Amino acid sequence: MAEGRPNILFAIADDASHMSAYGHAFVNTPNFDRVAAMGARFDCAFTTNPKCAPSRASILTGRQTWQLEEACNHFCVFPSTFALYPDLLEEAGYHVGYTGKGWAPGDWQRNGLPRNPAGPVYNDRKLTPPDETMISAIDYAGNFADFQAARPEGAPWYFWYGGFEPHRHYTPGEGRRAGKDLASVVVPPYLPDTEEVRSDLLDYAYEVEWFDAQLGKILDQIEAAGELENTLVVVTSDNGMPFPRVKGNMYEQDFNLPFAACWLARMPGGRTLTDLVSFVDIAPTFLEVAGLPAHEQMSGRSLLRLLASATDGRVDPTRERVFMGRERHDMGREGDVGYPVRCVRTPEYLYVRNFAPERWPAGNPETWFPGCDGGPTKTYILDEYEQGRCVEYFDLCFGKRPAEELYHIGRDRDCMHNLADDPAHAELKAQLWAELEAELRAGGDPRIVGQGDWFDQQEYTGQATHSWANYLAGTWKRQSY
Repeated sequence: MAEGRPNILFAIADDASHMSAYGHAFVNTPNFDRVAAMGARFDCAFTTNPKCAPSRASILTGRQTWQLEEACNHFCVFPSTFALYPDLLEEAGYHVGYTGKGWAPGDWQRNGLPRNPAGPVYNDRKLTPPDETMISAIDYAGNFADFQAARPEGAPWYFWYGGFEPHRHYTPGEGRRAGKDLASVVVPPYLPDTEEVRSDLLDYAYEVEWFDAQLGKILDQIEAAGELENTLVVVTSDNGMPFPRVKGNMYEQDFNLPFAACWLARMPGGRTLTDLVSFVDIAPTFLEVAGLPAHEQMSGRSLLRLLASATDGRVDPTRERVFMGRERHDMGREGDVGYPVRCVRTPEYLYVRNFAPERWPAGNPETWFPGCDGGPTKTYILDEYEQGRCVEYFDLCFGKRPAEELYHIGRDRDCMHNLADDPAHAELKAQLWAELEAELRAGGDPRIVGQGDWFDQQEYTGQATHSWANYLAGTWKRQSY
């Protein structure tokens, strides 16, 4: 074991778009903010796929989502063909483990993997969640202590803290009962500004804060052990908040995620970085800081140059593009097919290519749009729509979309104004599609090389109560969601 190799803490929330370091007043995340202050806040960090399992698969493998075989889908059987960075770190002498949510949801055992792709699990410690909440009973910080107790003497360690928060469901009123104020919420323009929606956003914010509080307890343990100086800490989320038009959607709000990192021994603090970085960059980063080469399968590039730089703003001028995509997330369409999309984001624009615009993005109306998590906001919009109201919000959140979308993120971060049909942007649109198509072909994307239906033929491992077959059999029930 090499002397002085850094420890690595990777903290990943489940469905979080907001941290207070970005100026969001209705959440208070002092520990995320502390990591950003000790190192850097990234303003342009992007997942590859806006749902939990495929996003986490890209993190673990360093591969673009269309390069993940079955793992491009939600609720899949995880392939056994890929190298996983926790395994590579362990082989190099790191003590490895995770608590909470690792790679999920899906089946990692079927193809012979001996454990969850995130590593050995430490989930034995439990706690009593706050009353009238849906907070997980897993004691994340207690499990981190157990992980440390099992550490071989002198070994560097790598730990994945995977909070289940703020994933739905919530007990309505969690945020208000905790003293949070409806007036503090800034409702995004694609959601109706009502008390129901504001309260739902406060419940979400309360659970973001729980994730952050447990992060603080883990950081305190590291500091008390005298190891914070030589620990690389990375904090992010797998995808955006579980609200209509965010989670599972191909817009800025779901791709561009909170991301902060610190490493006191190597990183200058108090910086804000604007380089476009992708979740495929995480695996090669962890390998490089551990003194290991990036695996040949990995598409990403290490972030170490950015982390170690003293520069604010943009460090690497070559980081001008990130790429995203999706295939089948949830079911509820004829034949239970997915909603295939690919995207490219530049420093100014987001270009979206919808390959099946005739389909409903979140699943069919008959199956109550199962691609959108159930909750008060979704229920409010759909109930109002049935009464002839909230038509604009229904269209924004659940309506069909054109084959091409183009947004100027600097002027329109909420992606409300599609420029794809504007003649003034025709040349740019064609250029971005050409770039995107070239990237997909180079990466062997089945959707581009003539095998696009392959993704829809893979097994869905979830309890598909919202499947098309159940709808046809009359066993589907709206209240299931």
